Amino acid sequence: MKNKIKSFLLKPVFLLSASGLLLALSALGSAQAALTYYSENYQAGVNISSIGVSLMENGERVSYRDYNDGQWNEGTGKLLQHLKGDGKENKIIPGKAYEEHLSVRNSGQIDSYVRVILYKDWQDPKGRRDTSLSPELIDLHMPLNEGWILDEKASTRERTVLYYTKILPSQADSPALSDTLKINADIAKKATESVTEDEKGYKTITTEYAYNGYQFNLTAEVDAVQTHNAQEAIKSAWGVDVNVAADGSISLQQ
Repeated sequence: MKNKIKSFLLKPVFLLSASGLLLALSALGSAQAALTYYSENYQAGVNISSIGVSLMENGERVSYRDYNDGQWNEGTGKLLQHLKGDGKENKIIPGKAYEEHLSVRNSGQIDSYVRVILYKDWQDPKGRRDTSLSPELIDLHMPLNEGWILDEKASTRERTVLYYTKILPSQADSPALSDTLKINADIAKKATESVTEDEKGYKTITTEYAYNGYQFNLTAEVDAVQTHNAQEAIKSAWGVDVNVAADGSISLQQ
């Protein structure tokens, strides 16, 4: 019998006004939670009403999708809403690191494996994607400890693929995969200065930053896969080969 996979995406959009001492920036992006499960045709006894996954930010649930009582219970929120900025306007100052702890909660009733995919890019003031700016200027620091590993083969400059190697029990939160978010101060280095002089001889120096008004996008996509027949389930859902240890922890095959 052919394996059946169903995927669901949550696309809550966030908008955070951000300005710095040197130039104005804004953060525009979305938080996504993708839930994958196998139909009962694939595994006898699997109850799809038992699965669920949530994206957590600094201890707060941002988005979630759970199957309860025959229907999907879902919610969409704003990523970076819980980012600790400066003052009432949540200002982001280039070069300053802000606490940003992203994690995954197994909000279902069965144990699962989870994966997170992060996307980063830039948009110019007209909303066009600008590939001349490096996504690495959007520095989401990821220590990669406490069970998180990087899939180097699947990752690029704009996309980071992470797996939590341990089984995530029902209603448990994974360790944070990130700890800080910082916009590299190099973005403020490209600037031009102009000097104007009025009729009284007073000079005014104006600095114009090349990337003033730019937006950065940060997207987090979360997937959950059941633990039964882990190797086959992960291969079919995520397209990767893993080794499964006696304690249930997984590692990527080289």
